[in-house]
Amino acid sequence: VQLVESGGGLVQPGGSLRLSCAASGFSFSSYIMSWYRQAPGKERDLVAGISSAGSSTDYANSVKGRFTISRDNAKNTVYLQMNRLKPEDTAVYYCNARRDRAPNYDYWGQGTQVTVSS
Repeated sequence: VQLVESGGGLVQPGGSLRLSCAASGFSFSSYIMSWYRQAPGKERDLVAGISSAGSSTDYANSVKGRFTISRDNAKNTVYLQMNRLKPEDTAVYYCNARRDRAPNYDYWGQGTQVTVSS
């Protein structure tokens, strides 16, 4: 099983980034996919999630209206489009896969750094 994040980097406030998470080794279309983030000295928090079929999404209040999660089940990939980035969005962003039925297998990627700074 692998979850490989990409697309992080340094961006100025107000800018945009698109994160990708490529999955392999499991039945991607049977998994709820989520993005979490963890800033230094803080807990890992949920940013956005999307249902296995892509029909339902959920966002943390802090990113609603700025971030969009999407998935392509044909490509086994989940995306996070991040617009109007703020310095407080700076964190390591992690991709998570959780099976949508029992047993609820749970997998994590290695993370990608996003830094918002002028």
